[in-house]
Amino acid sequence: MSGIRALAIDLGGSHAACAVVRDGEILASRSIPADGSQPLANLLPRLCDALHALLWSTHIDHPDCAALVLGFCGIVSARERRVLAINGKFLDAPGLDLEAWCAREFGLPFLIENDARLALLGEHAYGAARGAQDVVMVTLGSGIGGAALLGGRLLESRHGLAGAIGGHLPLVLGGRLCSCGNFGCAEAEASTAVLSEIYQGHTDGTEGALSGSKAFGFLDLFEAANAGDKAAAATLERCLHVWSALTVALIHAYDPEVVVFGGSVLKRAADILPRLQEYVAAHAWTPGRVVELRPAALGSQAALLGAIPLIESNR
Repeated sequence: MSGIRALAIDLGGSHAACAVVRDGEILASRSIPADGSQPLANLLPRLCDALHALLWSTHIDHPDCAALVLGFCGIVSARERRVLAINGKFLDAPGLDLEAWCAREFGLPFLIENDARLALLGEHAYGAARGAQDVVMVTLGSGIGGAALLGGRLLESRHGLAGAIGGHLPLVLGGRLCSCGNFGCAEAEASTAVLSEIYQGHTDGTEGALSGSKAFGFLDLFEAANAGDKAAAATLERCLHVWSALTVALIHAYDPEVVVFGGSVLKRAADILPRLQEYVAAHAWTPGRVVELRPAALGSQAALLGAIPLIESNR
């Protein structure tokens, strides 16, 4: 065990998880609301307050931490330590000097990484991807995230996109307009954000159990399908097919030993992963082997725990 301690933030569009971490352990954590439609600058003081409170509760001083690590829901430059591009959340983030903010408030080195990539680091060091050298991670939720690790290191490119936008691979020609500006992306065809639209397209003018809901999640969809709702069953089948096709595309792109699936949808991993594994076995071109699909082991803590291997890789 390295004994490295760090401050970690996993920032999504609806909440921010803050923690003091050490190796594979979260010493203290707190979640605060984070409205992605508002400026990130407005949230920074509350992030400071939360982290200071966590340090106080663990009796750890700032100098005892190696760095502050931010997992951000967008495209970032880990080398330049800044946000490069956002997807409708925290519109001011690319213009903020977060490294200077960290130095001013905490006197610590600052590291930043895409949230899905940071989660993969956590799973590789402490969770479902431990022991593998080539790994792809897919997160299924309100959007679809992706990350790739080759030779034990995150895939990196000059502009920050390599291996970071798996959910934006186009799978349906002439498909739905995606928030990224493309058409037919996996995220636009099979994420929580578009469930209601897909569902309504399968009702055939009849009333379904979820017809009156403008927004609902996959747990609602599973329950409706299990209760005999044909539109829900058709919607679920479509999403499973999109996820399956995405998985094969990612396997062909990165040739991983294992694909790890995380995100809120994986609460139904027992219903989802066997279907995806069956499709991969039939359709992925991996001569002599079948790539194993695994559920994430660390849940919502993966990105926070990824702070330590990110620090180690930057030493």
